[in-house]
Amino acid sequence: MRRLVAGTLAAGALALSLTGCGESVEPIERLGRKTTQEPSQTPTASATVPASSPAPAPGGASDEAYKKWGLTAPVQYAPKPAQKPQLPKAAPGKVPVIDRIPLPAGEKIVFLTFDDGAEKDPEFLKMAADLQLPISMFLTDSVASSDYGHFEKLRDNGSASTVNNHTLTHPNLRTLSFEAQKKEICGQQDKLEKRFGQRPPLFRPPFGNYNDDTLRAASECGVSSILLWRVSMQINNFQYAQGSALQPGDIILAHFRGPSELKGASEVQMTTRMLQRIQEQGYRIGRLEDYL
Repeated sequence: MRRLVAGTLAAGALALSLTGCGESVEPIERLGRKTTQEPSQTPTASATVPASSPAPAPGGASDEAYKKWGLTAPVQYAPKPAQKPQLPKAAPGKVPVIDRIPLPAGEKIVFLTFDDGAEKDPEFLKMAADLQLPISMFLTDSVASSDYGHFEKLRDNGSASTVNNHTLTHPNLRTLSFEAQKKEICGQQDKLEKRFGQRPPLFRPPFGNYNDDTLRAASECGVSSILLWRVSMQINNFQYAQGSALQPGDIILAHFRGPSELKGASEVQMTTRMLQRIQEQGYRIGRLEDYL
């Protein structure tokens, strides 16, 4: 199997902070692949996946909920696909790395992910529940564990949101030995399993930084896939790994952050702007796990 390699992308790395991913939000983290391996080919969508499906869509918000949260139109959700797309396969003893979901031609769907867990805004819980946003959470124990109950409420609000692994302390894994990486990943797997009753299948390395040891350690810790991203939400707008617009299958990175990190904006305000940008570009929101 081909081995994956680092892509050189626009956003620079940020120093670690107590918020988990960096001192400021513009720009947030590195985008795309950050590894020492050769690039894999972008996977193609399965030809048997239909453009639409009779399966129930995520979301399910009331027709009026969008007005409460500053949107001019309801959020559009994609139904669960009848068949999952073809995704990259990993070599034995490793896990695959996914940074975009392959979709059938014509499908304009993106996926919401939120990292770290520093901010625990009760208004955001109301917003996510009202709009029924399907969010894939990637939690770091050092910042999220002060109130894991907050994220349990988000998981259990009826939106089918999920809790996943973002390490114990948010280190740059490429600077650590295999054993140290395994401690970070397995340690958080154990904590999340104990707290939430399920061992997370998905893992996101801090800053998008990983290497061959990360792929092996994640596999040994029971992870099924490493999830990266191609787009990150800043305070007001998206930052793109390539181009100047969303692309079908984009995994969007956002953070659980508050006014001190968002230059006075709230997590709700940031999320409203993110949803507006998605709507402006004509995209629907899918539940990431339905495609994996």
